Amino acid sequence: MAKKLVEVFTSGCPICEKTVKQVKDLTQYSSDHEVVVYDLNEKCKTNECEDKAKEYGVQSVPAVAIDGKLANCCSNNGVNFDTLEAEILGK
Repeated sequence: MAKKLVEVFTSGCPICEKTVKQVKDLTQYSSDHEVVVYDLNEKCKTNECEDKAKEYGVQSVPAVAIDGKLANCCSNNGVNFDTLEAEILGK
C-alpha cells in the first residue's frame, strides 16, 4: 500500500475531536499513513492550513483530505465515518 497523507481540518469542536480520534485509530497500526491535524481556530504559523483548506474546497469542519484531495466522507457537510474508514483503509 502506498503511503497516504491524511490531513484533518478542525475547529476544536467535539465532533472535530471525534473525527481526529477516528483518523488516528484507523491509522495507528500502519506506517503507511501520515496524519496532520490543522486546527483552523489556532491558525498556522504560516498560512498553510488556510491555504490548503481553500485549495481542497473545505466548506465546513471537521473535514478530511487524503493525498491532497477532500475525502468523499466529508464532501456533504459532515463526516460519514463508514466512508472515512473505507477511504483511509482502501476498502
